[in-house]
Amino acid sequence: MIITRSPLRISLGGGGTDLPSYYKEHGGFLIAAAINKYVYINLHFTFNSGLFIRYSQMEKVQTVDEILHPIIREALRFFKIENPHLEITSLADIPAGTGLGSSGSFTTALLKALHTMQKNLVHPEELAEQACHIEIDLLKEPIGKQDQYIAAYGGLTCFDFLPDGKVKAYPLKIDSETLYNLEDNLLLFFTGYARSASAILKEQDQKSKKKDLDMINNLHFVKELGYKSKEALESGNLHKFGELMNVHWQHKKQRSANMSNTKIDEWYNLALENGAVGGKMIGAGGGGFLMFYAEDKIPLRKAMRKAGLEELRFRFDFNGTHVLVES
Repeated sequence: MIITRSPLRISLGGGGTDLPSYYKEHGGFLIAAAINKYVYINLHFTFNSGLFIRYSQMEKVQTVDEILHPIIREALRFFKIENPHLEITSLADIPAGTGLGSSGSFTTALLKALHTMQKNLVHPEELAEQACHIEIDLLKEPIGKQDQYIAAYGGLTCFDFLPDGKVKAYPLKIDSETLYNLEDNLLLFFTGYARSASAILKEQDQKSKKKDLDMINNLHFVKELGYKSKEALESGNLHKFGELMNVHWQHKKQRSANMSNTKIDEWYNLALENGAVGGKMIGAGGGGFLMFYAEDKIPLRKAMRKAGLEELRFRFDFNGTHVLVES
């Protein structure tokens, strides 16, 4: 039996510049943080031949090509699994479609388990790139690379997405006191509904490919905000970071009419009235989690609770995708 674990993530700046339709022309930059909410993959060897797969659905098939789950099917093809005797089970702390990068976490956890099964040592960079290859190249999802990379690396990590497709990863240079304060002052609230990231990102992807000037300029501005967020965090100016989150959200909403809605705007304004310095919708937008930076958290928590939003408390994860059990 092999059990792997891969963290979910939050974006701290520059989100959206990790899509190939943007960075292949202009280069991208963002900061992401892994959190202690996870996707788990359990790989179990069976005596009987075939594949028994359990996620939100159940599949029992004899060959890889029969698998309906696209990521599992392509991952097993990637490893050239033939005559399988496997049971694959996935579990997650948070449902998919909530903006925390669960698809990238799922893919890296699955690949890590399959590498472990074949006794391969795999560097986080290689693991992340293989996950991107499956989701972006093979499955043609209009998504970026940050989810796979932050899941593989963990921590608070900066990523440069280079025009040639390479990714440079390096840790955010943040001191311990600032790190703990950031961890304490970032709050996540669930809006109560999920959404498809692909559907929302498809609009950005198509406009970028068509060199839509408004979209390109928006992403240029968001990339600069990412650099400013890095500077604020590394200098310990968390209040400035919170203010930049607010600017980021206002520009992020301009990328798609589906990014927000009347209810999300009401909750966001309510948060600003009750102690939040700034915030944004995590992930592609349209649903999932709202994240706020607040130094006075009590009135914010009360206001959000009264509005019916459930808080998700978290800490940062510094392990990335790794093996929990191998037996």
